Amino acid sequence: MVIVGLTGSIGMGKSTAARMLREMGVPVYDADAAVHRLQAPGGRALPPIEAAFPGVVKAGVLDRQALGARVFGNKDALRRLEAIVHPLVAQEQRRFVRRAALRGAPLVVLDIPLLFEGMGERRVDGVLVVSAPAFLQRLRVMARPGMTAEKLAGILRQQVPDVLKRRKATTVIPTGLGLAPSRLALSKAVRRLKTRQGRNWPSNPWRDRFTAQLARARRK
Repeated sequence: MVIVGLTGSIGMGKSTAARMLREMGVPVYDADAAVHRLQAPGGRALPPIEAAFPGVVKAGVLDRQALGARVFGNKDALRRLEAIVHPLVAQEQRRFVRRAALRGAPLVVLDIPLLFEGMGERRVDGVLVVSAPAFLQRLRVMARPGMTAEKLAGILRQQVPDVLKRRKATTVIPTGLGLAPSRLALSKAVRRLKTRQGRNWPSNPWRDRFTAQLARARRK
C-alpha cells in the first residue's frame, strides 16, 4: 500500500484538496481533526495538557484561547504541548492506516499540515504540496475570523516556506487557478502514485502484528 502525505502552508487550499481526494474514493487521514478529537471533552489529551498547563481545562472543556496564549510565541511551551499531542495523533494515524490496509486500499493520504516541519516526509512514499500565489494566500487567511497580520506572520514563521515545500514535493498541486485544475492535478497525481511500490507499510513496529491480520482478512 502506498502512503502519501498531503501538506501545504496556511491558506493554500489543503482542506479543499483533501475533500476532492475523498470524493475520488481515496482514504484521507485528517491530523487536525484527530487533534480536535483528542482535545474534545473526554479526549485522551486533556489530562496531560491540564497537568502541563494548569488552568486551561475548565469543567472538562479545553479553553483553546487560554492554551493558545500559553504557547503562542513560546517555543518551550509549544514543545511541551507537541510532546503530549503528537504521540497520540501518531497512534490514531497508525490505526487509520491499518484499517485502510485491511480493506485492501492501494493508497492512503495523510493530511498533515506540518508534515515537513516534523520531518514526516521520511514516513511516506510521496508528498502532495498544495500551493497558490502569496497574495492569494494572504487574502484567504486574512478573511478568517479573528485573524490579524501579526498572527499570520507568527504562523508563517513556524512553517517551512512555501518555496521549500514545493522543492520537496513529489507533486505540486496548484490551488490558485480554480477548482477544476486542482482536481485534475490531484487525479493525475493519484494515478501516478498508485503505480509506486509502497515502502512504509507494513513496517516496524506494525509489521509482525498487522501483516498477519491483513493476510487473514484477504482470505475471508
